[in-house]
Amino acid sequence: MRSRFAAFRTGDAAWLLASWHPSTRPEALDLSSNPIWRGLQILDTVAGGPTDDTGIVEFRATFLRPGGGVDVQHERSSFVREDGRWYYLEAG
Repeated sequence: MRSRFAAFRTGDAAWLLASWHPSTRPEALDLSSNPIWRGLQILDTVAGGPTDDTGIVEFRATFLRPGGGVDVQHERSSFVREDGRWYYLEAG
């Protein structure tokens, strides 16, 4: 999750697409209106350990609103591990 946040923060669409599971990955990702991401707070994790093949991360990510002020994205993201690599599935 932290690496996905960093990729959104830097606008690295190629890395985001590569880390997205093929079953849910969009064909393209336009980050031209990507907000300025400020911080990430992990609230909860379910599974996702060394012996797990699935995991869930609940987080809050803060970003700057275009007109000023701070807003929050609160999400529970599902991940799956295939061939030793974690992939983002979807937000729940």
